[in-house]
Amino acid sequence: MIQCGIVGLPNVGKSTLFNALTATQAAQAANYPFCTIEPNVGRVAVPDPRQDILAKLGGSAKIIPTQIEFVDIAGLVRGASKGEGLGNQFLATIREVDAVAMVLRCFEDADITHVEGSVDPVRDAATIETELMLADLESLEKRAVSLAKKVKAGDKTASDELALVNKILPLLAEGKPARSAVLNADEQRGLRLLQLLTGKPILYICNVREEEAATGNAHVEAVRKLAAIEKAPLVVIAAAIEAEASQLSTADQQEYLASLGLSEPGLNQVIRAAYQRLDLITYFTVGPQETRAWTITRGTKAPQAAAVIHTDFERGFIAVATISYDDFAKHNGEAGAKEAGRLRVEGKEYVV
Repeated sequence: MIQCGIVGLPNVGKSTLFNALTATQAAQAANYPFCTIEPNVGRVAVPDPRQDILAKLGGSAKIIPTQIEFVDIAGLVRGASKGEGLGNQFLATIREVDAVAMVLRCFEDADITHVEGSVDPVRDAATIETELMLADLESLEKRAVSLAKKVKAGDKTASDELALVNKILPLLAEGKPARSAVLNADEQRGLRLLQLLTGKPILYICNVREEEAATGNAHVEAVRKLAAIEKAPLVVIAAAIEAEASQLSTADQQEYLASLGLSEPGLNQVIRAAYQRLDLITYFTVGPQETRAWTITRGTKAPQAAAVIHTDFERGFIAVATISYDDFAKHNGEAGAKEAGRLRVEGKEYVV
């Protein structure tokens, strides 16, 4: 299960967005800091119009989409790395997620308090990033001392880990996140095991006023420049619109969004951005019982992709019969694709 943490300063619309994303009222949304005390978790289906088409062509009795889990994490404040506000709880929770969705307030509203006294999303992003880097710096400095002792005792694994830690520490000291380190494949795996806060892939969500959801504003453009530097996805939403849309039927939702100049719910955009940042793709299995979506990392070979369904499939893997979605749809299902010669048998080196 892919897990995406929703983070941000207090009163930026995190909990409102979470409620909209999960179409629940599980998170308490209120105009005061720390209204979210415990992390709220909600699972939502990943929308994919291809799955409906596949299910119809395959005569499937049910559709099982892949899911993504959103975690609404208590608002962070300046000094969180030293335990200010709900800092320790915030930092502990964020270590567990796969990606970080940073919600930034990009709207002016005198009735909604801003903890810093003014609206400046780039400053807010820097505040969050700084707190995460300070926490990582403290964590790695302690780890380096412990690893050095193990290295002296002849621990080879500790030696490799210490080399990685010593590669990241100078970056953090310079105010750069761990994810900016240039690492090889083994070091990338080691970085994930370190569970560093700034090692998580990040995406930016700009929360704007309803009338600016389709056009954005100057605050959004400022964040866009930041996202370009980070090579991170950026999504512009109006949490208030999403909250309203989440309560409507599909037909009414489409009509409502169209009236605002929007083509789809923000949920779709956020999920696509999270998938893009984590370099994930979906493949499908189709049959009379069900059409099911499976999530894998881009570049995954057939045996490992099969293991997502069941680990026995990887151990006993010989070959796989596969049809591209376009061919399946074009030729009206499996039988038509076979007749057209579009079914392929692939071996262990096939990249799904």
